[in-house]
Amino acid sequence: MSHIVESPVVGTVWKIETAIGETVAAGDVIFILESMKMEIPVEVEASGTITEISVEEGDTVAEGDKLAIVS
Repeated sequence: MSHIVESPVVGTVWKIETAIGETVAAGDVIFILESMKMEIPVEVEASGTITEISVEEGDTVAEGDKLAIVS
């Protein structure tokens, strides 16, 4: 079953900490967003393999936007 990683806030993708094909564990930080001059870590909720990254560093995202898919 696939899990969609969504943006928790409106902000800018400051850093991508993963890559397609990488195995991640629940709780791993895979993105860091910048919002209102604060760094917001985005953790993956389910273990698996990153099968899609939908954003690039520097992209602006809205709350709920898809960032990645973990399968």
